[in-house]
Amino acid sequence: MSATALAPRFFIAVVVILLFCRLVSWAIGRAGQPPVVGEMVAGVLLGPSLLGAVAPRLEHELFPAALKPVLYVAGQIGLVAFMFQAGHEFRSHLDRRIARAAAVVSGAGILAPLVLGTLLAFGAHGRVGIFVPGVRPAVTASFVGVALAITAFPMLARIITERGLAGTRYGSLALASGAIDDVVAWCLLAGVLAMASGRPKPIVVAVGGIVLFALLVFYAARPLLARVLRPGTVATDGQVLIVVAVLFAAAWFTDEIGLYSVFGAFCVGLVMPRGVAAERAVTTVSTSNRIIFLPMFFVYSGLNTRFGLLGNRSLLVFSVLAIVVAVVGKFGACWLAARAGGQDRATALRLGALMNARGLMQLIALNVGLQAGIINSELFTALVLVALVTTLMAAPALTLLDRTLPIPAEGGAGEPEAELAVASG
Repeated sequence: MSATALAPRFFIAVVVILLFCRLVSWAIGRAGQPPVVGEMVAGVLLGPSLLGAVAPRLEHELFPAALKPVLYVAGQIGLVAFMFQAGHEFRSHLDRRIARAAAVVSGAGILAPLVLGTLLAFGAHGRVGIFVPGVRPAVTASFVGVALAITAFPMLARIITERGLAGTRYGSLALASGAIDDVVAWCLLAGVLAMASGRPKPIVVAVGGIVLFALLVFYAARPLLARVLRPGTVATDGQVLIVVAVLFAAAWFTDEIGLYSVFGAFCVGLVMPRGVAAERAVTTVSTSNRIIFLPMFFVYSGLNTRFGLLGNRSLLVFSVLAIVVAVVGKFGACWLAARAGGQDRATALRLGALMNARGLMQLIALNVGLQAGIINSELFTALVLVALVTTLMAAPALTLLDRTLPIPAEGGAGEPEAELAVASG
């Protein structure tokens, strides 16, 4: 298909994607779900799981094969903007006063699903068609463990903010735990990607690239952004342009060393300075790109998701077990760690419910694995189901807890002073 013929297909596809994603988000929002859940569901519905099954010709007309790479690239712009904002929020919400308590909760929430997911994948070897020929089973199994260990930190942050809990003991602990969880999980994913190559050169390039990238971000990008967005200035077009240039350069570099653009975008968000100008720059860069381009990522993911494959009994059983392992490993481990750390029952249960949601962050990881050739369509579909189910669980679980088990007042049992004692050891 020529570029001239592809352009109108792209524009009408974008119209359908944006309107349908907004419609599904509105419908699901009435049930108390955040908008990102609606976009995840909409992406799946526009793919072969529903539209392709009901009207395959219409799906082909809307999303011809030649359009998929365009949707992928456009979706990457949305992802870069999203991860940039996520990195900025991570830095804004991390509360050093409770860092140790949060590290215990997030550590348990990473280790348990990582181990259980890896064991589950190894147990499925030779029984379920989730392994890619030529890829070592240990790589695929490790990827499953990492995927189940991820938490939807940006969604967690929005839920906490929308419920007015950002300044509370529970809110601060939840945000810090989710932030630490995702940083460690992304580092583990980078390790799996390096391990997947099976050759020393890509690993050396990745490790050396990480070191060089860290030096460039800390000693070049960080001071440059601080100088451009110094306090007392307003985010002008020129300043925003420099931020975007740094952001896309970081995305390009991490893509080139095999760690994918999302890592670079997240790191640039981490080193963004504080202040009005920086906040406005982040909002300007992320908001419009997220609204326009991020839904294309969901649809691209949906086009690769084939729930019809779950008609295979062995894959369906694996998917159900993956959901069980994901919930037990994340919800259960975080709840136990919080209780062991001195948190009250209401706070511990809410932490488990929030940390259990995988959301967009897991979808990003799954697409990285699919592009890297680590996973196939069967495993991709199974883990998308895990992401959807665990994300859909979060809001109803929190609403139920709010009705049946209120959080104790800040001055009561488990007050900030007691938590501070736990955090300081």
